[in-house]
Amino acid sequence: MKRVLIFSLAYYPTHVSGAETAIRDITDRIDDIDFELITLWFDRTQPQQERIGKVRVHRIGIGPTYVAKVLFIPMAALYAKRLHHETPFDGLWAMMTYMLFPVVLLRWLGVKLPYVLSLQDGDTYETVFERLRIKPVLFILTQGFHNATVIQAISKYLATWPEKLGYTGPVELIYDGANPKSIHPDCTDEEVRKLRATFAKNKDDVILMNTARLVPQKGADVTIRALTLLPEHVKLVLVGDGTERESLESLVDELGLTKRVTFTGQVDRSVVSTYRMAADIFVGPSRSEGLGHAFLSAMACRLPVVTTQVGGIADFLFDAKRNPDQPTTGWAVDPDTPEQIAAAVQDILAHPEAVQEVIATARTLVEEKYDWDTIAKDMRTRVFAQLLDER
Repeated sequence: MKRVLIFSLAYYPTHVSGAETAIRDITDRIDDIDFELITLWFDRTQPQQERIGKVRVHRIGIGPTYVAKVLFIPMAALYAKRLHHETPFDGLWAMMTYMLFPVVLLRWLGVKLPYVLSLQDGDTYETVFERLRIKPVLFILTQGFHNATVIQAISKYLATWPEKLGYTGPVELIYDGANPKSIHPDCTDEEVRKLRATFAKNKDDVILMNTARLVPQKGADVTIRALTLLPEHVKLVLVGDGTERESLESLVDELGLTKRVTFTGQVDRSVVSTYRMAADIFVGPSRSEGLGHAFLSAMACRLPVVTTQVGGIADFLFDAKRNPDQPTTGWAVDPDTPEQIAAAVQDILAHPEAVQEVIATARTLVEEKYDWDTIAKDMRTRVFAQLLDER
C-alpha cells in the first residue's frame, strides 16, 4: 500500500474548518493509500498520537501561540524526516499554502519526495503572499510552488495563484463538498423544532443565520448593521466563536440589538446542520473566501443564501440580476453593504414562490457538483495518481 504524509497546521477534534474536513472526508473514502498526518499540538489533553478515521495523527509543538506556529515548521520537517526513515513515504500532501514551509525544509534536509499542494486558503492572494512578515520568506513559498508535482485548487479563484508564482505544472480544479449531514440529515423534525424554539420566541420570527468563525473575514458585523434596517421580528443567530466575538457583542449593544442577536458560541460540528435547518435565511457577507463551504452546506439544507461573490463563492452563487446567464442559486451583495443585505432579505420574504425555485436549483447544484464521494474519487484518480506516478 502506498503511503502519504499530510502536513496540516490544525486537525480534529478541536480545530475543524473547511481544510480539516476536506482531509477527513477525502481520506475516509480512499482505501488503497495509508495516510499519516503531522499537526500542531494545540491541546495537551489530546494524545500525541491517535488514529482518526483512516489517518494516523501525530501532534507536535508547544501550544497554540504564534511562536508555536512558527516553530511548528522546523519541528514538523524534522519529525517527518524521522517518520520517513522509520517507514518510508511515497509522497507528501501540503494542506494550504503555508504548509509548503515544512515541505520545502524537508527537501533541504534531503527528503525529496513528490508532493501535492491543496489550495484551500480563505484569505486573499495579497494577504497570503504580500504581508510584510511573509515577504522575507516568500522565496520559500515560491520554491514550494515550483517543485510541486501537482496542485489542487478548490475554486477557480485559487486556481489562478500557481501561475502568478511561476508554476507551470498541472493544476487540478476539484471542489470541496458540502457537509454530508446537510445533504443527508440525521436529525429529526422534532430536534429542529426544539432548537429553533430556543432563539425564535414568536411564531412570526424570521431567523437569519451564519455558521462561520467570528473573524473579520466573515463580515458578521455587516449583517448586524443590516438588522437595523429590517423589521423587529427579523432575528440573527451567529453559530460559532472567534477572535471578533467581543467586538461584535459590543456592536450589538451599541445598536440596541441585544434581544435580536444570539451568539451560540462554539457548537459541535455534528449538529451544525441542525442549526441551519432551524433557520430561515443564511446570510454571510464574506470579505474573502477560498470556496465558501458554509454556503454550500446551507444550500444543501435548502436555505436561501445571501452572500458576496468574493473568491470561490462566485463559482456557485449565481444571482438573478448579476448572472442572468446562469440558473439562480442565491442573492449576491457587495462586501460591506448592510443596505444590500436588508434589501435581499426583504426580497426573499416578499417572494416565497420564487425562493422555492431558487433553493431547489441550489440544492441540485450541490448534489451534482459538491458531493464528497465524487470529490474523493477525483482526488484519487486525478491528484494522487499523479503524485504516486501511477499514470
